[in-house]
Amino acid sequence: MSIADNLLKYKKELTAEQVELIAVSKYQDTDAILEAYEAGQRIFGENIVQEMVDKQAKLPQDIQWHLIGHLQSNKVKYIAPFITMIQSVDSLKLLVEINKQAAKHKRVIDCLLQIYIADEDTKFGLGFDEAIELLRSEEFATLKNVRITGLMGIASNNATEKQTNDEFTELKVLFDGIKLSFFRKEDSFKEISMGMSGDYKLAIEAGSTMVRIGSSIFGKRIIKHYKAE
Repeated sequence: MSIADNLLKYKKELTAEQVELIAVSKYQDTDAILEAYEAGQRIFGENIVQEMVDKQAKLPQDIQWHLIGHLQSNKVKYIAPFITMIQSVDSLKLLVEINKQAAKHKRVIDCLLQIYIADEDTKFGLGFDEAIELLRSEEFATLKNVRITGLMGIASNNATEKQTNDEFTELKVLFDGIKLSFFRKEDSFKEISMGMSGDYKLAIEAGSTMVRIGSSIFGKRIIKHYKAE
């Protein structure tokens, strides 16, 4: 099946569920992304800053770029002029830098707090208590150029269906608690980004509003020269 066919399949399913599709274009070339764009896709997720910057300059300017990989503070300045959403905020330090760079461009950047839900040491993210502490901090209250619109989480690799479901359910429970405690009057706090190609159906059942799907849309990754930060 073509990229367009794969997209159509997911879009029909996800539209019915009122879930947003983030097409993960990491290591895909611009031709593949353009094919998805011409099929109607506008939101693309990237993991590596330099790769995203290179692609953004070459592709249509109405694309909405989401950074979904680990982000170092010293890389924020490169994406601040155009990024639509940073899904991987895992520290107050990073959030402060995003705010600083957003202010330079007179922007407010939407962010998701990445929550550590997996039973793996290799994953990034805030612990549940750390997320609450961040939101309660005096410094967070001073940040006017970032907007927290929800939470993101990545389930454990090769987990049982029950474990994956438990991890997604825990993230939804945390989301509900944070919404009630900190964002009760803010309609913008509404996103739960969880679920990828292998577990997106479980994620949707647990309450996901965004799923991140790459290889099932694009097929084998093409670009190999970018290195993770």
